[in-house]
Amino acid sequence: MEDASATERERLLDELRRAWDGDPWHGDPVRRVLQGITAGQAAARPLPGAHGVWQIVLHMTSWTREVTRRLRDRVAREPEDGDWPAPGTGEGEWNAALQGLASAHAELLDAVAAFPADELDRTVGDERDRPLGAGVSYAVMLHGLAQHHAYHAGQIALLKKSFG
Repeated sequence: MEDASATERERLLDELRRAWDGDPWHGDPVRRVLQGITAGQAAARPLPGAHGVWQIVLHMTSWTREVTRRLRDRVAREPEDGDWPAPGTGEGEWNAALQGLASAHAELLDAVAAFPADELDRTVGDERDRPLGAGVSYAVMLHGLAQHHAYHAGQIALLKKSFG
């Protein structure tokens, strides 16, 4: 008989893979949504007061890296690069930002696969802190990251439509 916590870890891995480059129920995965966006488009801010694509990509990278770090050292902190890192300029930096998100996702999957399945129900942090994403179980945190990816993929898809 299969261990229920190991099965949950496999479900989490599947959900995270689908959100990034699989076949998620909600629509296109992040990787597909980002295809074809130039540095100029990514840097644009077509909606006043809203983040641009590049900002969103760096934000997603920061939080993906933070969740990976939490899986490894079991401490909830702010992302090392900040919540909304400043975007760069030019195609080279844009391509580096895209590669950074892809690398962060690959590292996350490795960390989830290595995380003890029987610890998925343990709490991240001492108390509930919604902006920090603390005070929930590791499983809830990982589901939340997949939801975070879906939310921002939707934002990017709408911004991409504005590029014509």
